[in-house]
Amino acid sequence: MLAPTHVIYLTGLLDVRSVGDVRQQLNHLIDNSEGDVVVDLESLDALDATGLGLLVAAHRRTQLLGRQLVLRHPLPSVIRILAATRLHRILHIERTPLPISA
Repeated sequence: MLAPTHVIYLTGLLDVRSVGDVRQQLNHLIDNSEGDVVVDLESLDALDATGLGLLVAAHRRTQLLGRQLVLRHPLPSVIRILAATRLHRILHIERTPLPISA
């Protein structure tokens, strides 16, 4: 039986102004669920160093619990930030599949 997956959806900007609320929601989800924790980034336009720090902290926290933090469907702008900071090598990222054209 597979462990359940829990999802939090982020939109707009993940920056110093929004990271406190997101941290609270993410920690609540991690503390009150089992299985993987998915952060859906499909509607996240950008993030700053504070947002990156939050994702790394959540990654570490889920690892300590024997679980996985999954970043799902990041936009190209977010992928570039993760690649520039080399966090794409540490964090588990599920990219949006490219459409198949005939």
